Amino acid sequence: MNETRTNPPGVRFLPNAVTVLAMCAGLSAVQFALNQQLEGAIAATAVAAVLDGLDGRIARLLDATSKMGAELDSLSDAMSFGVAPALTLYAWQLGGNRVGWVVALIFAVCMILRLARFNTLLDDGEQPSFSKEFFVGVPAPAAGLLALLPIVITAAAGGDGWWSAQPTVMVWMLAIAALAVSRVPTLSLKTVKVPAKLVAPLLVLVALLAAGIVTYPLISLTIALAGYLVHVPYAVYRHHWLANHPEAWEVPPRERRAIRRSQRRLGLRPPLRRRVAGAARRVRLTRRNIDRDRESRRSYRALGLRHRSK
Repeated sequence: MNETRTNPPGVRFLPNAVTVLAMCAGLSAVQFALNQQLEGAIAATAVAAVLDGLDGRIARLLDATSKMGAELDSLSDAMSFGVAPALTLYAWQLGGNRVGWVVALIFAVCMILRLARFNTLLDDGEQPSFSKEFFVGVPAPAAGLLALLPIVITAAAGGDGWWSAQPTVMVWMLAIAALAVSRVPTLSLKTVKVPAKLVAPLLVLVALLAAGIVTYPLISLTIALAGYLVHVPYAVYRHHWLANHPEAWEVPPRERRAIRRSQRRLGLRPPLRRRVAGAARRVRLTRRNIDRDRESRRSYRALGLRHRSK
């Protein structure tokens, strides 16, 4: 006898409640910015990012996923990491600037387009198996926090600087918006597998990060955001390598590393410098002359003649 599992209404309500809290936290950043409370605006956006990462996991853990929850999550991301950061930056530094308002609109629209593309890719069954390891473009929570980096640096430095000038802020917003809607691959932390020998060092790093967040929250957040930007070239390289090596799509990371090492042993290395390449060419020419001399000796012996060496 088959029994269908039904969750109580309270359990189905919990993930959606977390999503609503994330949206409220993201929008509260605008209110903090209007009151020139920069730390509050940063904290509200960070709380929204944390809650956004929890609502989906809670829904899957409680088996409470629903179509309404998915749509509500997309709406919350659009408000918390698209509209709210744009309004926060506008209220903080771009108020009264018409070009600044246009930039804020572009940022919000780009974030919404990025979320719309993400939802369409979820139903795309033609993607290669390794594509689940990457996001297409910078994900919405990361983009929302990256957009606030000028505010984070201003709060950490305790004053304005070149990073808080209106042209710098507008260019930065456009750059983050371009990364969000681009096809640049970024790593998905959901699928990152840590080798067993790296678990202990990683836990130490997590402890150091937690201590840094408690002691120096703004500096730690700045370092974390800068580290995220630094990882983008590695993600591009990894995506390109996997796209060209289908044999590594379904294997664990250890076997992928073995494939890379085997390719290096086979001679897939950068080209030699001109001086070394010339030396190698001279070696090849010398070997050719030796081979020709041997062939001539053999032909003379076959004819019964004596070969006169040079």
